[in-house]
Amino acid sequence: MTPVLDDLITQIERRAQDGARLLVGVAGPPGAGKSTLADRLHETLTERGHRSAVLPMDGFHLDNAILEERGDIARKGAPHTFDIRGLDDLLRAIKAGGEVFTPVFDRDRELAIAAARCIAAEDRIVIAEGNYLLLQQGRWASLADLFDLTVMVAPPISELERRLVARWTHYGLTPAQIDAKVKSNDLPNGRLVIECSRTADFTFDTF
Repeated sequence: MTPVLDDLITQIERRAQDGARLLVGVAGPPGAGKSTLADRLHETLTERGHRSAVLPMDGFHLDNAILEERGDIARKGAPHTFDIRGLDDLLRAIKAGGEVFTPVFDRDRELAIAAARCIAAEDRIVIAEGNYLLLQQGRWASLADLFDLTVMVAPPISELERRLVARWTHYGLTPAQIDAKVKSNDLPNGRLVIECSRTADFTFDTF
């Protein structure tokens, strides 16, 4: 475990001592390693006897049918292609405590499944992860105040590009499709996250 990761976990444990539900926000560009970090935090906290859960923002992708109708299918993953109101409402419900059901994104089928994950009332630490959780634009800007602790994962652009190419290769896209997806959508979204997000409490260059 790195010193920064160890310090982050220590801070989470310290802030969770009052018994209220603690909401941690993990933001970063696509391909940065947000979900890997969120899962690592969850596993470590569980090993230390804490009840925690992970909330991926990807469950709030607008459906492809809506994006196609709006001419936005090629921009899927950009800030305006998410149900920000639904995410905002759910984060507030989680913050209030109690059992909350959340959507989960199935990348193989490219769709969100409603109420596919349960955050139990006993889960005292919830780790939300997603690209735009700290974005200082539009309605996204109101989310950052909901988090008790914030984290940014932001590798160099060259490393992001390498990871994104590997991701879409894994999902069977052609080289031309990968080039278009990465250069016309993923990397511009990544730069937006890096340049226009609120400063986090903790920052990782890679994960």
